[in-house]
Amino acid sequence: MKDPSEWNRLLASILENFECQTGTIHRTTGDGLVLSLVCQIGVPDVLLDKIATIPFGKGIAGAAAERREAVELCNLQQDLGGVAKADARQTGVSGSIAVPIFSQSADTVVGTLGIGKYAPYEFTAAEKQRLATHAGEIAALFGSPALGDD
Repeated sequence: MKDPSEWNRLLASILENFECQTGTIHRTTGDGLVLSLVCQIGVPDVLLDKIATIPFGKGIAGAAAERREAVELCNLQQDLGGVAKADARQTGVSGSIAVPIFSQSADTVVGTLGIGKYAPYEFTAAEKQRLATHAGEIAALFGSPALGDD
């Protein structure tokens, strides 16, 4: 999938499915150490430069990529959870989660999928699994391991 509007439609569908207001899809760059923004919905313009590229281990998306597991904050406005940057509060999001997107062989993180709600929220185990399923669908659409490999 190359058309940015297709990615936005996919992300919008996921957000609707989870009743979320913001979301991002990032893809791992060729060096395997940085996430590059594919699309976003609801992120304030002032933060777009800050989320355009995210090193593994930095912020919620970077932490999910590095840890190879979901990273969740129930109330980002009150607790950065040791992973989010203070600028993340500018999103207005409280409940947020990011999951890694694994390659089809599941051995490599090829991106992240993040969603958020304006109200404090703790995602259930079933919701986390559904989000991981969406991440798997995105991996299939990526088609290759990392940006620059197309």
